[in-house]
Amino acid sequence: MEQRGVAIRTVTRSIETDAEPGDLLDLLADGRRIPEWAPAFADRVERDGENGWRVTKDGSDFALEVVAGRSGGTVDYLREIAPGRKGGAYLRVLPRPGGGSVVVMTLPVVAGRTAEGVAAVLNEELPSLVRLAA
Repeated sequence: MEQRGVAIRTVTRSIETDAEPGDLLDLLADGRRIPEWAPAFADRVERDGENGWRVTKDGSDFALEVVAGRSGGTVDYLREIAPGRKGGAYLRVLPRPGGGSVVVMTLPVVAGRTAEGVAAVLNEELPSLVRLAA
C-alpha cells in the first residue's frame, strides 16, 4: 500500500480517555500487563533481568525491552528486528485539556501484514487499554 507515492510502513492511531497520564504510563511500563490489552502481541510476559522482559506468543518467545520516559510521556516496546536493529511499538501519553489523556500508538507494518490489518489490531488494542485503565 502506498500513500502519495510513499510506501506505508507504520500505522498510527489515537484514543482519548479520562484516565490520568501517570496512571496510563504506569500501566504501559509494566510489561506483565501487555497481554491484558494486547493479546494479539503476547500471551504471557515475564520479567527477564532488570530492564528486560520475555514475551511468549503462540508457543514462541522473544526478548522485549520496555523503555519508559515518564517526563516525556513515552513508552516504547522494542525487540530485535534484524541483527543489531531494534524496533517495535511506540506509545505516547499526552495530557488532555480539561483532564485525562490522549494515547497515541504507532505500530510497524511487518512482512506478511497489511496496513489495514495492523490498523484493525490497533482499533482493538487501544479501547482495551482504555478500559483497563479506567
